[in-house]
Amino acid sequence: MPMMFGFGAQRRQMLDAELQRLIDEMPQLGMNSMFLIGPFARGDVGPGTVLDLVVVQETEEPVHRRADFWTTHLRPRIGINFYVYTPEEFENPHGSDPVLHDAANIGERIYG
Repeated sequence: MPMMFGFGAQRRQMLDAELQRLIDEMPQLGMNSMFLIGPFARGDVGPGTVLDLVVVQETEEPVHRRADFWTTHLRPRIGINFYVYTPEEFENPHGSDPVLHDAANIGERIYG
């Protein structure tokens, strides 16, 4: 199988472009802040790399439905995992939530 050179750079550009689009559009939809976590935040880009985003927003939606709002309104052009927390949940985490741990300790605040 032939090897594709430059794919990592191309994938990085695609992820960067999508991230910038989200930063531009999400505040209008009620986002308070956003953190980039996961492989892309660490600089690891491969064929399956997606954006892992911790979104802080006021919401009454149950936890299992919160990401649906962002997926429906933004129609991602590339793989994205939205992890949505209320400001209260973000500031006062219950137990040892690994997503919140990553956001607080190694995540990159990209908005808010």
